[in-house]
Amino acid sequence: MTNRKFFAIIISAFPLFLCAQKKSSAFQEYFDRYHNIAIEQMKEHGIPASITLAQGVFESGAGKSELTRRSNNHFGIKCHGWTGKKTYHSDDHPNDCFRVYANARESFEDHSQFLLTGQRYRPLFRLGSRDYKGWAHGLKKAGYATNPQYANKLIQIIELYELHKYDIGSGFDKFIAKHGGIRTVTALNGNYCVVAKAGDTFRSIADDVGVSYSKLARYNERDKHDVLTAGEVIYLKKKAKKATKEYKGHIHYIQAGESMYSISQKYGIRVMYLYKINGLTPDYRIKVGDGIRVR
Repeated sequence: MTNRKFFAIIISAFPLFLCAQKKSSAFQEYFDRYHNIAIEQMKEHGIPASITLAQGVFESGAGKSELTRRSNNHFGIKCHGWTGKKTYHSDDHPNDCFRVYANARESFEDHSQFLLTGQRYRPLFRLGSRDYKGWAHGLKKAGYATNPQYANKLIQIIELYELHKYDIGSGFDKFIAKHGGIRTVTALNGNYCVVAKAGDTFRSIADDVGVSYSKLARYNERDKHDVLTAGEVIYLKKKAKKATKEYKGHIHYIQAGESMYSISQKYGIRVMYLYKINGLTPDYRIKVGDGIRVR
């Protein structure tokens, strides 16, 4: 939980945000990445998504603190009887014990459980999930943080970034909530995808998103042992038969280095259907300047 030392780290890291009410791209990226998990927690446990996001971004330094990067601990929760993996950081005392999580989603869930099972936080659950101001002041009153401005800082974050819009469940995507957290999962053509990093394999991505690596390879029409290239789009479900309606009548003109496969990945279409849409056989060799329909 937040303390004076931890607040000092965050304040020094984001002075413009806290002092001048200027939006931080790091904060916004955090909200874009984790709002589905926060909404899921709200739906399951009744904690305002705005509060979860504001606490998470503030406690973790927008996900950039050492504790968060090394231990996936987004809320600064200490061990307190924790039987799982632990790590030690100087905090209120030298070598304080903190909880370690496998991924961000576990941290968000444990944060919810921490509040649900803490008797001092029980009155908060009578406030409802849209009273973010009541929750912010209630958390401070219950002793979640020692900083006297904790409630005001949470409210400041929520209102600056309009996080209260998530308290009505706006923008919730159950699939992303379940499979995101470590990787940024985005929606494309009725599907979901992540972007490969240098050295990635289907197995490394599978470990992060909770979809088997053999399925990932099959969904992307590849061999499961392939080493991927940084920047590749990797789909988490079977690709569609055609592009979305916005591409009706659209012609994709082949550029140097492109292939039918790279086009299929760009638009989220299975290769065989890309050939069918264009009345081509799989042995056709495309060339620069060819026009390819995607719907």
